[in-house]
Amino acid sequence: MALTIRQLASALELEYVGDGSQEIVKAAPLGTASKGSFAFLRDASSIKLLSETQASLVILPKEFAPHCPSATLVSDSPEYHFAQALELLYPRPRAIEGVHQKAVVASSAVVDGTASIGPCTVIEEDVHIGPGVTVGAHAFIGKGTEIGGSTQVYPNATIHHNCQIGKCCTLHSGTIIGDDGFGFAEHQQGWKKIPQIGRVVIGNYVDIGSNTTVDRGALGDTVIEDHVIIDNLVQIAHNVRIGANTAMAGCSAVAGSTIIGKNCRIAGGVRISGHLTIADDVFLTAASVVYRSIKKSGSYSSGVPLEETRFWRRNYNRIKQLDKIAKRLFEIEKNK
Repeated sequence: MALTIRQLASALELEYVGDGSQEIVKAAPLGTASKGSFAFLRDASSIKLLSETQASLVILPKEFAPHCPSATLVSDSPEYHFAQALELLYPRPRAIEGVHQKAVVASSAVVDGTASIGPCTVIEEDVHIGPGVTVGAHAFIGKGTEIGGSTQVYPNATIHHNCQIGKCCTLHSGTIIGDDGFGFAEHQQGWKKIPQIGRVVIGNYVDIGSNTTVDRGALGDTVIEDHVIIDNLVQIAHNVRIGANTAMAGCSAVAGSTIIGKNCRIAGGVRISGHLTIADDVFLTAASVVYRSIKKSGSYSSGVPLEETRFWRRNYNRIKQLDKIAKRLFEIEKNK
């Protein structure tokens, strides 16, 4: 769809500078934008691109407006308002309300009349699905699960029995909620599976990426609080708790019974051991491995950065000698 700059500014509740009658029809990166498109500038790192942009409109912080040759919308949060503008210009297709004739819905399930249930979806007994919920084709909703209003469950997602999903959540394709946790008792006759009798409880406005697994609790619940965002291919083990407004990037994993605080940022490939506590406002950089609890907010890293193999091998051989060096140093200090 198309909007004038004036209409877009009004919808975003921002002031514009420039020709408000210009039509905006698409979004584009700042460096490749053309007439009729809009872009955004986050910080000074792209100031050169800003001065050369062909975009008809740029959303940017106030201090960069004098450098822009195009119309501007001044924002303290340009990326946030850019996202809002994308929603206006690229609205998602509305799902058709009702239950598809090829869906399988148990007689005891309660599905709000404004919900949309896609073909070949299976909804088991005593499920409650709220208003405006969309469940895509081939999804599975297990017995006793509750899904809050306006939540979107993409095709081929699986939500097992007795889970609780809040309102306005997004569960992408391939997501599995409420699978069994990895609980086994060791015995001389072999491994004995421990029944996982807890639930998964997900708050409101939670976004979970494709092929992510959130295991159900062993005894208590696995809990994901409000406004948590989780990327693709993430593993959340049983009885984990993730605090509100935390973000986890792809291929990260959390072992069982770990508690992650609020407002944390967990980068890609991070591994967190079980039974730990991570404080609020912690940032874990990519590929870090966490073996102990973190009690203070701040940024934490581990691992060896990439370098040429010949240098890495030389340094690794030196690392293996550290114990001997430390003992020699101790003897020297003792004999002073």
